[in-house]
Amino acid sequence: MPLSCFVAVFILYFSAGSGTTVYDTYSDYVEEDHTPQLDYKNPHWCHSPSLTNGEVTCHSPRGGAYRSTLGTRCEMSCDRGYRLLGRSSIQCLASRRWSGTAFCRRMRCHVLNLIPHGRYTCTQGFAVDSRCDFTCDPGYRIDGEHSRTCQHGGSWSGAQPVCADTDPPKIKCPPSRLKVAEPGKLTAVVTWDPPAVKDTADKSLDLILVGQEPGTEFKEGANIIRYKVYDLARNRAACKFIVRVEVRRCSVLPAPLYGYLTCSSDGNNYGATCDYHCDGGYELKGVSSRVCTFSRNWEGTPAECVPMEIKSDVKTVSALLDQFYEKRRLLIMSAPNISDSDYQLQNIMIQKADCGLDLRHVTLIELLGSPPRETGRIKESLLNSEVIEGLRQVFRISRSYFSMVLLDKLGMDRERFITPLASEELFSYIDSFLLDEEERERLELHRDFCD
Repeated sequence: MPLSCFVAVFILYFSAGSGTTVYDTYSDYVEEDHTPQLDYKNPHWCHSPSLTNGEVTCHSPRGGAYRSTLGTRCEMSCDRGYRLLGRSSIQCLASRRWSGTAFCRRMRCHVLNLIPHGRYTCTQGFAVDSRCDFTCDPGYRIDGEHSRTCQHGGSWSGAQPVCADTDPPKIKCPPSRLKVAEPGKLTAVVTWDPPAVKDTADKSLDLILVGQEPGTEFKEGANIIRYKVYDLARNRAACKFIVRVEVRRCSVLPAPLYGYLTCSSDGNNYGATCDYHCDGGYELKGVSSRVCTFSRNWEGTPAECVPMEIKSDVKTVSALLDQFYEKRRLLIMSAPNISDSDYQLQNIMIQKADCGLDLRHVTLIELLGSPPRETGRIKESLLNSEVIEGLRQVFRISRSYFSMVLLDKLGMDRERFITPLASEELFSYIDSFLLDEEERERLELHRDFCD
């Protein structure tokens, strides 16, 4: 309801002369109505709305050009990256106030977790539209998305990447090396330091050797040594180098005519020793052995095998036997006389087997008859009567019947025969019981020599 009130008007008079003040009043009252008069035409009925970091869109009954007339309704919206707090729609009321308030708060995404072995940098921190780029420590690479963006709803795009160790380790093998084989050997001991390995990500590396261990014997020629290294992520690197062993060699040493060689090691390598040997009926003239030196030359001068010179005019049996010691075997054949039938038969077989006896290092001594016409000979060379008697005494050889005594290279009595013996039987016995392994091998090589 309208309210009325009376307003008393007081009139003040100032009297300058008397110094008194006179108050006068009147009793007219003016009635005032406190209810606002609604004015839809007032363009500024409410204060003009604004929204920091946002936008206000108003619709006025009087048209789009008016933003704060009575009854105007305004829609509130925030800029990208901001969230509206308060009323999304307000209206200008009769009280000349808006029906509510609103403001825009900046939106943020949650703080991203750090990734092991990596880091990230963001363009605007954790605000909307900020992009965070991920990088990894040396030796690691991004596995996944390289960047994430804070989206309008406050969530991050994509998934969190990881830093994966994809770089292989670095490995450097020692240089290839050449080693000369040791004297008399075809191998050499070779040592080296392990390869240098490093990895940008890991300190713990698994180094594997493929090949021989250092400090062991390496054979002649090229030996390939390989190393592999793995890091904790099983990334692999490899390297290789060559260990070459050189065997210094002399030219092949030729065997002497009527003789042969036995050599140590490989026959002509540095440090090898070759010993000279002569065939039956020949003796060595010169050095007994030669050594291959580091300069690839044979030490000394070549030796020769010359026909064995037998001195038949010696005075004692020991002087005769000493000439054959460790060189020749002896076959002593005795008969009562030269016309003995057993002797004649055996002599025919011996003559045919002369080459085979030489191959087996056997010298024939003949003792025939009785004193004073007794003779002894080696081929055409006659023996002294004292030597003949000494042979009969030492080896107990009778003059009264045919017999043969077989002696080894040490002058030991090894077998006796009292009847003629075929050459095959004689050779079979010698081969089985008197020849050593080396002589058997050489005999096998020259078995056709006498055919």
